[in-house]
Amino acid sequence: MKPNASIRRHRYRWFAAIAVGIAALAGGTTVLLRSPAQTRVVQPPPVPVTIATATQRDVPILLDGLGTVSASNTISVHSQIDGPLQSVNFVEGQFVHKGDTLAVIDPRPLQAVLAQAVAKKAQDEAQLVNAQKNLARAQSLVQRGFDTPQNVDQQQANVGLYQASIQADQGAIEAAQTQLSYTTIVSPIDGRVGFRQVDAGNVIHANDQTPLTVLTQIRPVTVQFTLPQKNLLDVREAMLRGTVPVVVYDQDNVRRLAEGRLLLIDNQIDQTTSTIRLKAVFANEDDRLWPGEFVRARAQVDTRKDAVTVPSPAVQRGPQGFYAWVIKPDNTVDQRAIDATPINTDTTIVTKGLAAGERVVVNGQYRLQAGTRVEARPQATASAADRAS
Repeated sequence: MKPNASIRRHRYRWFAAIAVGIAALAGGTTVLLRSPAQTRVVQPPPVPVTIATATQRDVPILLDGLGTVSASNTISVHSQIDGPLQSVNFVEGQFVHKGDTLAVIDPRPLQAVLAQAVAKKAQDEAQLVNAQKNLARAQSLVQRGFDTPQNVDQQQANVGLYQASIQADQGAIEAAQTQLSYTTIVSPIDGRVGFRQVDAGNVIHANDQTPLTVLTQIRPVTVQFTLPQKNLLDVREAMLRGTVPVVVYDQDNVRRLAEGRLLLIDNQIDQTTSTIRLKAVFANEDDRLWPGEFVRARAQVDTRKDAVTVPSPAVQRGPQGFYAWVIKPDNTVDQRAIDATPINTDTTIVTKGLAAGERVVVNGQYRLQAGTRVEARPQATASAADRAS
């Protein structure tokens, strides 16, 4: 019986030790749970975002279209007479003024024709003087009965004949002078000459298909561009209010080239593309616009006064429409529904839901939820972090 009692005492001591250990462990756990370090709530780090401030300002309403520069006048310079080209008096690409000599054709044959016409007129004038004297003598003799009325009529007819001949001679002289003037080819407008197509020494003809050169007037210059049909009413109303400014940029829409005004709207809509054609005119004194160049044209049809604007990337589209992430004073964000009108890729007008001075998230929205804390960063830093992620 004693061994059994010893075993029971040993087991009792073992269970007692285990119970004490469990109690001690429970007590330590209770102390740890009640420790201040363990009762703190761990806050997630703020989300880095790029922000912008809604501003109130006057916003021009611009309509953007692709256009082509056209010269005000394009003239193919041809000869109006046949003859050898004596000299070419321009340099390719030169800017010339109205009346400048471009080329000279050998004038000697036409000078001879003019001299003949002048001599013929002088001959007829001499004949007229003789006929007038004969008429005067006949009239004197017929009054004294020494001549017949028929002779007087004949002398009167001779005078009329030579007078008509002199008029014809004068016409021949003017025609010869006109032909002679064609031997000097002058510029009819102010413009820039192109490539020289015929060299001096060649015989040119009035019916040649190849021009001597092509002259283009680029001061002023026009730009023809297209807009969607839906913009027709806005453009017409803008023209009724006054001058519609038009600014053109290069094909890449980067460099500003010139500023002009809208000249006209085409008288019909292109039904195949549902677009309207417009023409704007530019002074182009610095020759920055070149005929045939593709450009971007922006017509200012209106100005929104005191509009609240934000960068276009700040405006998001959801199932219920437009919204933006607005930063509250405690640097947490709230998703707010707004009414917005995009103006271009850079600016959007907010007509409802946002006030001037409020901060909105421009970049980093995909990581946000309502109540998320944010940290604003400069644009360059934010872009580098986004690329790294």
